[in-house]
Amino acid sequence: MIVPSSKLKAVTAILVAFTLSLAQAPQSFSAELVSPGNRNVRQPEIPGASKRRTEATKSTFDAKYERIRDLIAEDAKLQQKIRKVSALYKIDPIHIVGALVGEHTYNVDAYDQLQTYYVKAISYAGERFRFEHKGESVVDFVQRPEFAGCDENADSAELWTCREEVWEKTFRGRKVGDKSYPDDRFGAVFFQPFYAGQTFGLGQLNPLTALTHTDRVNKVSRLRKLSAGNAAEVYKAIMDPDSTLAYMAASIAESIDNYRTIAGFDISKNPGLTATLYNVGNSARRAAALAEENRKRKSSGLKPKGPTENYYGWLVNAHEEELRRIIAP
Repeated sequence: MIVPSSKLKAVTAILVAFTLSLAQAPQSFSAELVSPGNRNVRQPEIPGASKRRTEATKSTFDAKYERIRDLIAEDAKLQQKIRKVSALYKIDPIHIVGALVGEHTYNVDAYDQLQTYYVKAISYAGERFRFEHKGESVVDFVQRPEFAGCDENADSAELWTCREEVWEKTFRGRKVGDKSYPDDRFGAVFFQPFYAGQTFGLGQLNPLTALTHTDRVNKVSRLRKLSAGNAAEVYKAIMDPDSTLAYMAASIAESIDNYRTIAGFDISKNPGLTATLYNVGNSARRAAALAEENRKRKSSGLKPKGPTENYYGWLVNAHEEELRRIIAP
């Protein structure tokens, strides 16, 4: 089934409006500040996949949390890098620490030291692979007419967000022409050439996340822009600690921008919420969904609903005081 062009144009218009609102929002724009701490009394349910991964390594979530906490606490060079990149992107360093803690507690384990990541980054630079699905590269795929509404000259965040929306509405779980497409995320189908669920580096970034934020990273950190046509370069960027921290910061900064401008909430003081968004992704779409829900609640005379942390962000908020101590100058 092909989505009519009128619907695609409507989707694109919404995405463009989101991007323009971020760029043009007045300095006096005020959003409701979300205070620190968890909204849930108890930690939300941890997904079964995360439990199975941890059990397979004969470890526990507590042990994994302690490993990543200690890795950061004992590595002065890493701490310095986190503080420096946070200042560049105008975010509190606790947000990067929170994302690192969440990833290495629930998704991977903190076995590697910083130097190991540098070595791995160099090794990926020489690999030959590309982002594709069943022989069709993503570079060719996004030239299909269904993506005509996505402006090739737009900011990378707007462009790749638009392409994700087209994938969701037109291709995901559907048959288009003579090809059937998996009922899975765009990033999982085209951007994981080795195996499903794959993320890399200290920040456990997905290649699509890096491509989405490459313009902001180029502008703020002066790093070379990434291209979907050069998969090895993308993997090198997310493996290298110097650049992966920049992409983490860009992703977090954009989540804060999106929730402030689209949903009307300032989440900059709540690392559990930014960690949650780092975990689940699609902050613009989620901010828009929350804004829409609150418009409906307001029309029904109900109080607005605020953003809520998931299991991953809950852990970060629960340990915020301890985590702040290890990143303090």
